[in-house]
Amino acid sequence: MSDFVNIWKNLDWSVPVQIVVNILPSLLCITLHELSHGYVAYRLGDTTAKDAGRLTLNPIKHIDVMGLLMMVVFRFGWAKPVPVNPDNFHNRKKGCVLVSIAGVTVNIIFALLGCPLIFLASKVGIDAEWAKYINMLIHDLPVSFFSINISLFVFNLLPIYPLDGFRLYDALTKNRGKFYYFVRNKGFYILLAIFVLGYIGDWLNIPYLDIIGYLSNLVGSAIIKLWSFIL
Repeated sequence: MSDFVNIWKNLDWSVPVQIVVNILPSLLCITLHELSHGYVAYRLGDTTAKDAGRLTLNPIKHIDVMGLLMMVVFRFGWAKPVPVNPDNFHNRKKGCVLVSIAGVTVNIIFALLGCPLIFLASKVGIDAEWAKYINMLIHDLPVSFFSINISLFVFNLLPIYPLDGFRLYDALTKNRGKFYYFVRNKGFYILLAIFVLGYIGDWLNIPYLDIIGYLSNLVGSAIIKLWSFIL
């Protein structure tokens, strides 16, 4: 038994632990986000997502490889869009609004509910050298789950095509002016610019350039302060 403990203590599990800490919450958050879109659409009369097999907790049905990699590395990304046919809604405008906010609503709810786990995890652990990587999982998984939900909430609310924020903007406005067509037609380049600026901002330590990171910190800090007051 002592030999096993010694071998375990000498192994470097930090990289596998970090992979688990990044990937598992990413898969869960993305799956819940996309499932919520499809489920709300189904409840409002559109069975397109159900017929496509997207009303499932199986992450394989939802993940986009590049979007998942972005999520793991930068804490924001995307999944395969859930197919929706607004023509099937009982009320088209109401349906488009509710479906567009379904994903971010789920993300902010789970961020709110998951935040207390961060406080709880900071107070528990196994007081033994051999358990340091187990303790790392206990402490880091709730933080990762919280931060990824916050990032998905902020990122997807940007009114840029093809994000949920643009779908909401499209459903609520009748104005099809220059701004609408700019974010509709140039969405890819705008998002690319946001990613590049975020990377430069992190590199140069200029937080305001990292728009998503800056807004995520504001939202996350507000939730943490709320729970600090409650607890």
